[in-house]
Amino acid sequence: MSNSRRDFLKQFGSATAFTAAFAGSSSHFLLGESRPAGDAAHIAQDSMATDASSADSGKKIGYCIVGLGRISMNEFMPGVQKFSKHSKLVAVVSGHRDKAERIADQYGISRKAIYNYTNYEQIAHNPEIDAVYIALPNGMHAEYTIRAAKAGKHVLCEKPMANTVADCEQMIAACRAANRKLMIAYRLQYEPNTLKGISLLRQGYAGKILELNCNFGFNIKAGEWRLNKALAGGGPLYDVGIYCINACRYLSGEEPTSVQGYSTVVDQDGRFNEVEENVAWNMRFPSGTVASCLTSYGSNFSGNLWHVTGTTGTVEMNPAYSYTDLRLTGQTQNGEKTDFSISDPNPQQFAREGDHLADCIFENKQPKTAGEEGLRDLKIIRAIYQSSDEGRAIRMNT
Repeated sequence: MSNSRRDFLKQFGSATAFTAAFAGSSSHFLLGESRPAGDAAHIAQDSMATDASSADSGKKIGYCIVGLGRISMNEFMPGVQKFSKHSKLVAVVSGHRDKAERIADQYGISRKAIYNYTNYEQIAHNPEIDAVYIALPNGMHAEYTIRAAKAGKHVLCEKPMANTVADCEQMIAACRAANRKLMIAYRLQYEPNTLKGISLLRQGYAGKILELNCNFGFNIKAGEWRLNKALAGGGPLYDVGIYCINACRYLSGEEPTSVQGYSTVVDQDGRFNEVEENVAWNMRFPSGTVASCLTSYGSNFSGNLWHVTGTTGTVEMNPAYSYTDLRLTGQTQNGEKTDFSISDPNPQQFAREGDHLADCIFENKQPKTAGEEGLRDLKIIRAIYQSSDEGRAIRMNT
């Protein structure tokens, strides 16, 4: 394998084409829901665990950053450096030594703690590294998660978790076998505006939820790795549509019982030879709540939002998925409007998710967005694609 991430991406992109796997949805999900006893028993065996007092002692979890792309350099690393209470940056993995040295010097990371994609396993011998943050293209998540687990490190992996259901299952199994934590970076599930919106709905501000409407899209540039199916898994549904899927689940507190999807390519300009441009889909939930969602690589939507209509009011976040400046509003049935927005400096969202995994390691508990959460979204994604291909609604197994 070449030491260059760019060369590796080229090799990966020319590999065997992506093969989709579909399976039904997993167990029900609620924020704060307790996990099966088997998982709890496994976690209790974690040899890295310490008591809860460690989180208050000033001790920090050391992160190794795997992949020096936009999200790691512009968001996660500055967030940890500026806002983190329980996390610190101790190592980097990159195929470009000069770039890695520049970033390491910027963050006070020892040049001895710079690794590449060939000697990645050497992180096992660095006791300062407690966890890795994987910010690679989707198709590389499974490999580098499994290799990290075998090296004895906990894993914070960017979403989507992987390209296939099988890859997700292998990631979970590898971390379980190694007694390591696996957390998927659903940053919004730790973000105060999102949590406030969920709280309003749980408290009945809008009454019973009738309908959820979510959209997220942008106009992608030609040449992006996200347009390579082997690397990305698919088009916008994997990249930004997953935010809508996850939002519908945490806003409703339910798992969908059926999905119906439609995918299209409108702009015949060569960008979408491997992946779709647009995906629209509907979901039905056990309570009777329905969701309608849209994602696109062909348009900068005027609002990347979620909107909840209830029997006595509405709750909306617009924008809903950005790194900063989220706006949460509500309106009651009598027309009274309230701005519930909470100021949240960028990139504090990333520090929060890093600290959550740190707390889980200190306190020996399961992350709120563990690997099983990423697996559930992947199963829904695959069902949406199956629905689009077969022209029918797909019933989810619950």
